[in-house]
Amino acid sequence: MTILDMGLLLLVLLPVWIPSALVLHQIQRFMHFACLLMHSLLQVSYTSWFLDAFNYAIATDMDVLNLSIGGPDYLDHPFVEKIWEITANNIIMVSAIGNDGPLYGTLNNPADQSDVIGVGGIDYSDHIASFSSRGMSTWELPHGYGRVKPDIVAYGRDIMGSKISSGCKSLSGTSVASPVVAGVVCLLVSVIPEPDRKNILNPASMKQALVEGAAKLAGPNMYEQGAGRVDLLESYEILKSYKPRASIFPSVLDYTDCPYSWPFCRQPLYAGAMPVIFNASILNGMGVIGYVESPPIWHPFKEVGNLLSIHFTYSEVIWPWTGYLAIHMQIKEEGAQFSGNIEGNVTLRVSSPPALGEKHPRISTCVLQLKLKVVPRPPRAKRILWDQFHNIKYPPGYIPRDSLDVRNDILDWHGDHLHTNFHIMFNMLRDAGYYVETLGSPLTCFDARQYGTLLLVDLEEEYFAEEIEKLRDDVMNTGLGLAVFAEWYNVDTMVKMRFFDDNTRSWWTPVTGGANNPALNDLLAPFGIAFGDKILSGDFSLFGEENRYASGTDIVRFPRGGYVHSFPFSDSSESGATQNVLLTSSTTKADSPILGLTVMGEGRIGVYGDSNCLDSSHMVTNCFTLLRKMLDFTSNNVRDPVLFSNSNKQDAPLYEDDNQLPSRRTDVNFSSYSAVVGKELFCRTDSRFEIWGTKGYSLQVRGRNRKLPGYPVIDLGSGFNSTFDASYLTRKVNLRSKDDSLGNRYLGLFYGDEPDAPMLVRSHWFIPAAVAVTGVLLLSFWRIRQKRRRRRKGSSSTDPCRQSNSPVTLT
Repeated sequence: MTILDMGLLLLVLLPVWIPSALVLHQIQRFMHFACLLMHSLLQVSYTSWFLDAFNYAIATDMDVLNLSIGGPDYLDHPFVEKIWEITANNIIMVSAIGNDGPLYGTLNNPADQSDVIGVGGIDYSDHIASFSSRGMSTWELPHGYGRVKPDIVAYGRDIMGSKISSGCKSLSGTSVASPVVAGVVCLLVSVIPEPDRKNILNPASMKQALVEGAAKLAGPNMYEQGAGRVDLLESYEILKSYKPRASIFPSVLDYTDCPYSWPFCRQPLYAGAMPVIFNASILNGMGVIGYVESPPIWHPFKEVGNLLSIHFTYSEVIWPWTGYLAIHMQIKEEGAQFSGNIEGNVTLRVSSPPALGEKHPRISTCVLQLKLKVVPRPPRAKRILWDQFHNIKYPPGYIPRDSLDVRNDILDWHGDHLHTNFHIMFNMLRDAGYYVETLGSPLTCFDARQYGTLLLVDLEEEYFAEEIEKLRDDVMNTGLGLAVFAEWYNVDTMVKMRFFDDNTRSWWTPVTGGANNPALNDLLAPFGIAFGDKILSGDFSLFGEENRYASGTDIVRFPRGGYVHSFPFSDSSESGATQNVLLTSSTTKADSPILGLTVMGEGRIGVYGDSNCLDSSHMVTNCFTLLRKMLDFTSNNVRDPVLFSNSNKQDAPLYEDDNQLPSRRTDVNFSSYSAVVGKELFCRTDSRFEIWGTKGYSLQVRGRNRKLPGYPVIDLGSGFNSTFDASYLTRKVNLRSKDDSLGNRYLGLFYGDEPDAPMLVRSHWFIPAAVAVTGVLLLSFWRIRQKRRRRRKGSSSTDPCRQSNSPVTLT
């Protein structure tokens, strides 16, 4: 057996970790060690170095490869594709999951790849090591849901190993836990007789043995421990009688198993919610390539299981060794008042080509067990919708960190998801009684009547024009609440943050700021709200709590009658820094408006200029109290006396000229990173099933639309070229085409793409009235014609040619 260790840790650890000299001798009899140092003394690595080492592993027919190194760039295509080639060549790769814990969404590549055994770290008390990176994987974000990682955990804190020279030393890190598992893998490989080794052992079968034999720890959730602590003896028993098969990991999703099944066990299912997505991995031990023969099937155990509407997205081709199975779950309307559990199995048939000497394909049926908790639909005011669609993270672009005070982490790469770096906020909202759903599609893809507040936090994406128009109507006419947490944005500062990357041999420059404030300003323009380009930092007190404002921005437009809170902060933007130098120590800093609340039509809006107080990545102080107070207002119109003090009421609007507002960068091709710029608007598979692939519950947008529930569906394909323009008080039809006739405007109401929901609600009398008036006119016209005909019939005996030659004129 040949093993390649990249990091020089396996030789250090193996002699100490395995207590039996007999076992060690047996291992060394099978093993050939090759250790490579894959970084410089300055901890710098290059992709080309890894490619050379991986090619060496393939050329020398390595069996096991340990990688005690990694990074966040899962879009380094030469590296990722070489990992696929490694495992496709039947080399079992074990890799450290990363040392960026306790933060979530911090998995390192290649340990986050499904064909690699990703290892986290624990201490001798079976507690997850604080440094061990947490899942979920972020490849799938923002338009899907991540996979469970790490796969397993092993001892990685204060592990005694031998020094290169002599004696022992204490080591900590997932780079220590990973070679421990690599040693376990080598022992397990030695169990299989050498003639059968290549036919039975592969990256998938080894992962099956490890995750199925692991001991689940009490306390940590699945994104902290994976399957649990590695168990050599249990995995040995599995491999001893192993027959090639396919399986699903995790094989169980149990809403009653808390905290292991977090976040699913923290929020039950209910009717009308956005689909809950569970993303599992398919492990195919039958061959490097496999095929899903037919769509997965849901088998409920009881009749109530039919209340679950379930859809699947999955890998039709499984290569190398692994694929994915995403389960999209929502409760049907018949279950709006149901309370209880739904149980059943999902089955999936996988086939692989016959192995050498076999005549028939290998076929296996995978089973995923579901136990789901369902509750009656909660009231609108308790439902919050989190906008995930308008998030952009690293990779693929240089998305800078939100807090410029943090110097050792320049990238925003943790996913910005409710269940990654906003997981503490998610738990807080659940404790407060809120139900939080995720929107991974444009703003046209949700029914605003179902939600109390739309929560927009730290967003970098642009917006479709249809989204801006629909959100305006959702707030003004449907009573949707809007809570916005922005971030810094300053072009001069972004330019100064560029750096030269030795690996790609190119200059990297931020494509946006902490948030995309120019895009946010477009979204908020109908409400008279805009953010500026200051970069503000400082401490202030609110609700009797000390708060840190970390690289936030200021509010430069806000409507009259709203409530605005201002505090004295220093401005670290280029223009602000110059001004700060001119200030003497005795000069009082100018107050900057950072928090605003206002009523807009039937809805309510709250905006705040900093999101770091919600983000667990670099949080100094949290602003959860402020968030709860804002949601009380936007969802329930409950006004806290501190926030709504008369001293903070705006007698005159805040206003800054357009040329003073933050501007977009013109030297960056934003479309390369955007799901909006140059793209088509459509609802993705993380929206309600009934609008998949459509434009959503939209205004007059081109293409196939979906009517809001309770209204008939009218689908004309490309639709009419008309839009509906709503002002603050009235609605009027605005035609894009100058050639459209008045008749076309009215026909658009009946046969074009549907108007938005507020118009349907406010003008529910229009169509019945129009039909009634039309009926009266037609009846009058018919009666007049009948009367004329009777007159002509009475005179036809004297002049038989009159009826045919004389026209009938209605006067």
